[in-house]
Amino acid sequence: MAAERKVKIPDGVKASLDGMHLRVTGPKGQLSRNVRFPQVTVTCGGNEVVIATESRRKEITAMVGTLEAHTKNMFRGVTEGYEYRMKVVYSHFPIQLKLQGNKLEIANFLGEKKARHARIEQGVTAKVGNDEVVLTGIDRELVGTSAANIEHATHIRDRDPRVFQDGIYMVQRG
Repeated sequence: MAAERKVKIPDGVKASLDGMHLRVTGPKGQLSRNVRFPQVTVTCGGNEVVIATESRRKEITAMVGTLEAHTKNMFRGVTEGYEYRMKVVYSHFPIQLKLQGNKLEIANFLGEKKARHARIEQGVTAKVGNDEVVLTGIDRELVGTSAANIEHATHIRDRDPRVFQDGIYMVQRG
């Protein structure tokens, strides 16, 4: 083997391989991911997931590490989950936040008449506090994408960023 990584399956978690889809089930829910990549083999047996390749090419051995990281993130997601905290920062106009289904409405941002919207991905729960937005979910990718959508929605254009530091920013990941 040119590269081989083994990921131990935690207690209380079931992992199975359906074709090239890795399915992980735990106390918080179920995740599925396509682990197909040329010249990379993924096997699930006993109490570990083995990701290996015979190739010595850099991009293929790098993909072994990437699939290992995705597998670990899936195991952590179904056991502990992910929580991202975002801070609402304003100095000029108070920002008003409202959850509307799978969208976060950001009103009065820099005194704008029109509200801005940020999409919250399916499977992610958002809670809006006074000056804080908390995103929770079991899929790290979806929680991070939702946080990025919120940060992107409050991006300031055509103003000096040293003066106008208003926005919603990531404070804590975990």
